[in-house]
Amino acid sequence: MVCLGNICRSPLAEGILKSKLGEEYFIDSAGTINYHEGNSPDERSVKTAFRNGIDISMQKSRPIKKSDLEDFDLIFCMDRNNYKDVMNLADDSQKHKVRLILDNDLEVPDPYFGGIDGFDKVYQLLNDSCEIIAQKIRNKTI
Repeated sequence: MVCLGNICRSPLAEGILKSKLGEEYFIDSAGTINYHEGNSPDERSVKTAFRNGIDISMQKSRPIKKSDLEDFDLIFCMDRNNYKDVMNLADDSQKHKVRLILDNDLEVPDPYFGGIDGFDKVYQLLNDSCEIIAQKIRNKTI
């Protein structure tokens, strides 16, 4: 799961998908910038996740690394800018792994500069998308 700073959207996506797939799968998140490296998720993401039965409080922000493109089978980006940044890191043999997390070329809006309602909207978008992703992973159709 990849967003800009790895403190709002991608930590939520990581927590949501983990809650749907369990410990059988290794799910992680990263940002395309290192500005927040080592920081916990934004408190509004933590609260939103907690209200939905998910604890993301122990996550720490980190920047995406070239090795992530080797280590992970799928890389989901929150918006087109994140997608472009990750695609620029990817070799031709890795580009098929990189996708937008929402269907139909839609983007997950960055809630950072808004209120808690933006985080609730992001949670719902990610929850719906992660449900589809989890089903596809379990059915081996992704």
